[in-house]
Amino acid sequence: MSDADAAVHDMTQMFLRAVDAAQPAQFMAQALPLLEADFHRLARTDAGRLVIGGFGKASAAMAQAFEQVIPLALLSSTEGLIIVPDGHEVDTSMVRVVSASHPVPDARGRDAAAEMLAQAGRLGADDLLVMLISGGGSSLCCLPAEDISLSQKQALTSALLKAGANIAEMNIVRKHLSQIKGGRLAAAAYPAKTVSIGISDVPHDDISVIASGPTVADNSSCADALALIDHYRLEIPPAIRSALDAGALESIFAGDERLSHASYHLLATPQKSLEAAAEYARSRGYEPVILGDSLEGEARELAREMADIVSQASEGKAFISGGETTVTVTGTGVGGRNVEFIHALASMLPCYGLAADTDGIDGGAEIAGAYITPMTAQKADAAGLDMAAMLDNNDSHSLFARLDQQIITGPTLTNVNDFRVILS
Repeated sequence: MSDADAAVHDMTQMFLRAVDAAQPAQFMAQALPLLEADFHRLARTDAGRLVIGGFGKASAAMAQAFEQVIPLALLSSTEGLIIVPDGHEVDTSMVRVVSASHPVPDARGRDAAAEMLAQAGRLGADDLLVMLISGGGSSLCCLPAEDISLSQKQALTSALLKAGANIAEMNIVRKHLSQIKGGRLAAAAYPAKTVSIGISDVPHDDISVIASGPTVADNSSCADALALIDHYRLEIPPAIRSALDAGALESIFAGDERLSHASYHLLATPQKSLEAAAEYARSRGYEPVILGDSLEGEARELAREMADIVSQASEGKAFISGGETTVTVTGTGVGGRNVEFIHALASMLPCYGLAADTDGIDGGAEIAGAYITPMTAQKADAAGLDMAAMLDNNDSHSLFARLDQQIITGPTLTNVNDFRVILS
């Protein structure tokens, strides 16, 4: 194996180790101690039901693994509904899995969300609602507030994506146009107990941002949502503007009694995945440097910062990072924050690097990401590809397809945000 092939192999393995660390089969058994007392109560009294809900790219795999730890005595009283993107379905025995659209919501997600909210509203004080929540849930579990149409929410979601809004900003807006986000699901289930099991795909592991926080208090307001809409100069129907301006669409704030029976536990995080990648890097003779699990900003600007760091480093280091950058799409390409990052990096610095989304889908393309080598720019030039023009056109996926340097995994059935590694 050549030195170049070895470097690409090592970077790819670091990425795969990061993904594997976030697979539900690796961690769902950790949920058992959290729920053991509740399971014993339900089995002993035979008075309450166990209801499983969830949404997100990992939620079906989480449900499949979770079914393995549910006591046999509870099987007859267990029911559930999970919403996942197309292609993320897995076989489950007790929980029904339905598919919906991501990242722009559709009628399937709306109808499933309405069913989930109605189911929560029928729960009593003796029942237990276990929510399995992962990234992607905001679009999958989309139930617009009354007098807001699905088409209006679809248009606003698309506009926010194209404008380059980050995930926290997008979810502030989403929560204030929803019947189920921003703590409303747990509020509907009250007085039943709600226990959420989560995988973080957001910077700083903010559980109010993951899937727009359907089971936790919201610390944002209608005024915040309206300010973001105006910041990105988005057009919204006058009725929605009036409702936000009047505070008529506020979500559930901290201290609300209806959230007093709700708890949340993160079992997989970006940091844990980065540490798994670092462990592999160390075994291959690199000195791993974790730059952070919550790096944000415009993808090509972060690439510039990374190029400065790596260009000044000694040899033998593996600079590893996570987080979620943004891409403001102004060209005719499909964007993709990981491929745009690594494309920009290759234009600035001849080096080995890889950037990919741990869910296997970068932006609107069914491609996880891409890798570069010190020869990528020369290879593109020899193929007659104008890297600068393609970057300006947000067409990085086409570049790496032509260069045969894409990372293709298919849906990984998990999601702990982006993974990046650069070798010095």
